[in-house]
Amino acid sequence: MQTEQSWILKRASITPDKTSLVDFATARSWTYQQLADEVKKWAKFLGNNGLQKGDRVAVIAENRIDLFAILFACGIGGYIYVPLNWRLSQPELNYILQDCTPSLLLYEHQFVTLATNNPQIKSYSITPNLQVDDEDLPKNDWNSNDAWLLIYTGGTTGKPKGVVLSYDSVNWNAFNTIVSWDLGSDDCTLNYMPLFHTGGLNALSIPILMAGGTVVIGRKFNPHEAIQALNDYQTTISLFVPTMYQMMIETDEFRNSTFPTIKVFISGGAPCPVTVHEAFLRRGLRFKEGYGLTEAGPNNFVIQPEEAAKKLGSVGKCMQFNHIKILASSGLECRSNEVGELYIKGKHMFSGYWNNSAETAKTIVNGWLRTGDLAKMDQDGDFFIVGRVKEMIISGGENVYPQEVEQCIITHPKVKEVAVIGIPDHHLGEIVTAFIVAEDAFHDDEEIQVLCREFLGGYKIPRRIHFISELPKTHVGKIDKKKLQRFDK
Repeated sequence: MQTEQSWILKRASITPDKTSLVDFATARSWTYQQLADEVKKWAKFLGNNGLQKGDRVAVIAENRIDLFAILFACGIGGYIYVPLNWRLSQPELNYILQDCTPSLLLYEHQFVTLATNNPQIKSYSITPNLQVDDEDLPKNDWNSNDAWLLIYTGGTTGKPKGVVLSYDSVNWNAFNTIVSWDLGSDDCTLNYMPLFHTGGLNALSIPILMAGGTVVIGRKFNPHEAIQALNDYQTTISLFVPTMYQMMIETDEFRNSTFPTIKVFISGGAPCPVTVHEAFLRRGLRFKEGYGLTEAGPNNFVIQPEEAAKKLGSVGKCMQFNHIKILASSGLECRSNEVGELYIKGKHMFSGYWNNSAETAKTIVNGWLRTGDLAKMDQDGDFFIVGRVKEMIISGGENVYPQEVEQCIITHPKVKEVAVIGIPDHHLGEIVTAFIVAEDAFHDDEEIQVLCREFLGGYKIPRRIHFISELPKTHVGKIDKKKLQRFDK
């Protein structure tokens, strides 16, 4: 049965011999026809296991091309694909399984313990040579608002929330990305972003597959191997998080490569240090910063690399098929260069949080998604992400945006990484506090404060500075500021 949701099969009929997916670690690759064949096998396998429309299929595996076959098979069958973060602890994973109650658990061999610890769930090992009977594809009635993906957010507070993404959510994000970012069948991306995360699935992988391009999947990130793969596979556009870029720019391969086929490098997942921007600009490489979140796409903005070079830190303008606004605490829309909370609207938005109507009601307001992020828009209509609402520091009655302080400190030649938070204080409310990873045993508080005084207002200068060996990170490479709060106590 061919429906809109089986677009991956139609793509295969258009370009059957084009390479769709490559597994960099094993050199396995599939043409679009081979991908379609694998999708059909998995769709039949899932149907043969008695799954019904809306049943959840939990999957735990490191990055591998087989995951796309399972994902698209779930879409065809009307099942909900639940990728599990394999970096989580056993109790955290058990909580997610209890929350989403999957009918089936598919696992890579090294994660068999999760299956044995949850015997109530039918489970199978993922094998690259799946054998199934030659039966028709499952036939389930579905509509565009039905759930396709259930991605659990890796937040640093409270229990993880399951973000429900419908067929519309996923497909409209892909449409919007293809049109707004000018993607085509000649595009090739290298993806080291985890495939349990919206960045790994929806930022570039699914859009490029919809457009008929090639997706190269990496497993464990290594900056030397990543740069080799970028060149060997003649990639055109790729997304990495800032910590990956920081590792890449420190290599000889980066300094010696011209990346002749790359149209643009994209940074996402966390604010990108200005020093990373500058490293690419010095090499004449096109680089831009993106913004997204699991609940919306994740793609929401478009900016040309030439414009990004002039406005470091800008994510550009709203994409073609979504809407953006910034609201002040009063509820009124902000004027140019006024900071407020970012709101997003569009068909790429999530449907709600799984089993959590209270949080859904707090997050979706009059059809708009409250992102919890602070932003401003300049006179040209270009947006800048300033930070998180919950991370804004109020010191002596003044608002301090940590990202602004961090971007100043990172320009010091001895500073490798920095995170700024507010620490409660009896007199000021909060004290601006910086955590710094430096090189060559550099530990000079005063030198950092002198640098800040040159570019920042007095109330923004860190009164407390900690030099540490490493900043704590979340499972997707973001700096974990909640752990830094505990560090200072």
